[in-house]
Amino acid sequence: MSSPVQEVLASVNAVILGKQTQIKLALACLLARGHLLIEDLPGMGKTTLAEALARVLGLSYQRLQFTSDMLPADIIGVSIFNPSEQEFVFRPGPIFSQVLLADEINRTSPKTQSALLEAMEEGQVTSDGVTRPLPKPFFVIATQNPMSQMGTFPLPESQLDRFLMRIQLGYPDLRAERELLTGTDRRKILATLQPMVDVDRLEAWQQQIDKVHLSDAVLDYLLRLVTHTRQNHDFPHGLSPRGLLALKRATQAWAFIEGRQFVQPEDVQAVLPPVAEHRLRGGIEDQGRVHSLTHQLMQAVDVLP
Repeated sequence: MSSPVQEVLASVNAVILGKQTQIKLALACLLARGHLLIEDLPGMGKTTLAEALARVLGLSYQRLQFTSDMLPADIIGVSIFNPSEQEFVFRPGPIFSQVLLADEINRTSPKTQSALLEAMEEGQVTSDGVTRPLPKPFFVIATQNPMSQMGTFPLPESQLDRFLMRIQLGYPDLRAERELLTGTDRRKILATLQPMVDVDRLEAWQQQIDKVHLSDAVLDYLLRLVTHTRQNHDFPHGLSPRGLLALKRATQAWAFIEGRQFVQPEDVQAVLPPVAEHRLRGGIEDQGRVHSLTHQLMQAVDVLP
């Protein structure tokens, strides 16, 4: 008998074909109270994945298309003067949703990109000197085009670090692509998705993540992995303490999705590349090299001391 978590995954898998691992990572990112960066070419299903997750989890959803002329107020909201009451009234922006799809985030200026920093880190925004809490849970799914495309601004390291994971969807395999051609339109299937859990159930899952057990052996394995990134000069940057904590939370979330209340080394290895690679690379040009180094890292560091 499948668990509610597995039923959620199956529902999203019916829309996004052939991407079971990426969907599991996206759900693990949400359960770990992180944010997700999807870096890929246009047309790969990034927007569909974000909306499908929001629908099956019963969360409010907003999509915000980032452009070069966008201002921070377009994200956060603005205060508008109400003549009848002789006062300013705050009109909340699209960031006041439980799932925010920040589409093509690297097409806007660094000033506007930075408007997300406080929201992603603190779960709140400040406008006109007033701090306003965001809905809970609050989950940002940002999409990013390859830097080789025109009109893009690279995300600074400080903002990249706010994303718990970075994933790529990639091209579907031939079997999945044939089903795309011959099966029901994915948009029609997306429109039929119904909430499978409520916010209380989702928050209960998030609380259970913190209780997933990490043995001393697994903790030592995490520490050895992180230490290796700092001592191996092939990496442009080693993992920071924040990166280590992100790896721990993601590992616990992956184990929970697998139906366990304890972490195995295989859970660490499953989430290490999406959690670590965007933190280890010194620039976008390092992506391929760091990806190779990360897999070498798992081979170089023994599971047991």
